[in-house]
Amino acid sequence: MRQCSNVMTVATTGPGLVEITRQVTEWIEQSGIDEGVLTLLCRHTSASLTIQENAAPAVRGDIVRWLSCLAPEDAGYAHDDEGPDDMPAHLKAMLTGVTLSIPVNDGRMMLGTWQGIYLVEHRRRGHRREIAAHLIGE
Repeated sequence: MRQCSNVMTVATTGPGLVEITRQVTEWIEQSGIDEGVLTLLCRHTSASLTIQENAAPAVRGDIVRWLSCLAPEDAGYAHDDEGPDDMPAHLKAMLTGVTLSIPVNDGRMMLGTWQGIYLVEHRRRGHRREIAAHLIGE
């Protein structure tokens, strides 16, 4: 049994989904592990991870708009230390999650045909986000 770990940096430009599938795929290929389990962790409380459709760009826009309806900026939150988008970003990250677990077989993630891995930025301004990756297998 072998293990590999890495921290990937993802630049964002504001609210939206940034596909990181290629970056993760390249790292798995470099690991030399053919079969195992990949774990990804977004190391932030105002951004998250998701697996979502990677064919129709409209899906990403619809998701951002839907999350904004669920956690609007003008809801009168007590926590607004970093501005009105602060608490809504925490709620959106809680709803979408910060970890993913993906099986790896033949050196490839077992994602479906239309699935991609995305970092979801919930803040108004861009950030440099970190994703911790861990792969265990043979």
